[in-house]
Amino acid sequence: MIYDLAIIGGGPAGAAAGVYAARKRLRTIFITKDWLGQSNVSEKIENWVGTSAISGLELSQNLEKHVKAYAPGIVDFSEGHDSGVKNISKKDNYFLIETGKDSFEAKTILITSGSRRRALDVPGAKEYEHKGLTYCATCDGPLYSDQDVVVIGGGNAGFESAAQLLAYCKSVTLLSRSDYKADPGTVEKVLSNPKMKAYTNIAPKEVKGEKFVTSLVYTDTKTGVDTEIPTTGIFVEIGSIPNTDFVKDIVTLTAYNCIVTDPRNQRSSIDGIWAAGDVTDGLFHQNNIAAGDAVKAIEDIYLWLNTK
Repeated sequence: MIYDLAIIGGGPAGAAAGVYAARKRLRTIFITKDWLGQSNVSEKIENWVGTSAISGLELSQNLEKHVKAYAPGIVDFSEGHDSGVKNISKKDNYFLIETGKDSFEAKTILITSGSRRRALDVPGAKEYEHKGLTYCATCDGPLYSDQDVVVIGGGNAGFESAAQLLAYCKSVTLLSRSDYKADPGTVEKVLSNPKMKAYTNIAPKEVKGEKFVTSLVYTDTKTGVDTEIPTTGIFVEIGSIPNTDFVKDIVTLTAYNCIVTDPRNQRSSIDGIWAAGDVTDGLFHQNNIAAGDAVKAIEDIYLWLNTK
């Protein structure tokens, strides 16, 4: 069959799109490996509108439940490890979407595939991953109880990780390449903790260790001076990379591989393809914004399908 819509990606943007597509009775195929957006690693999310505090995992579970509550008879699902999209091509008046296990035909596509964490690219980082270097404070933080740890990254994710680690670590040192980019309130609260240290204009240079991490070497980019700091745990929060490999030859991307969209309606450069959330070139990337952009896209898709 040819679906009205294919939604690709199961984070907040994809879930919001799924709910609205179901309520508008758009025959939809929902394609996702899982429902775990980047916030899945957050111990507590306090800015999801309507909920004072919720864990990232619970938010992901709630989003999935909400979509599937409206889905029967309207939305079909392709889920699991092999459900990642490998290729999209245009066929007459519809698109062919090929995954690792199936292929689907749809009149329109909404890409909500999000982004993935950027890896630390310095000597020793790969060698000591899961041996003292990690990308998830929620997952691994408790293993570093009463130890001196380092957080690399000055955005919200970096400061949120630091806040988690302060609950059980002996000390936390945050290193930021530039001025802090986190919310001022979050920065003030985290830096007020006596166990916390933070430095700007810092570039990680090398991860050192034996069987496990023992230290991190960093460079002060203003003075050029190198410093080696003893640590047993390094938590990396240095941004993300949009998941756009499967559309890089179809739609227009920015220099950072984000999908270029019209902010009025989330349309991409190709007629029939929309995008929402962290995968786009939107100026701000947050859960609430991703969900709102997805709703905006569905409204436009509905009109596009019914007025052509």
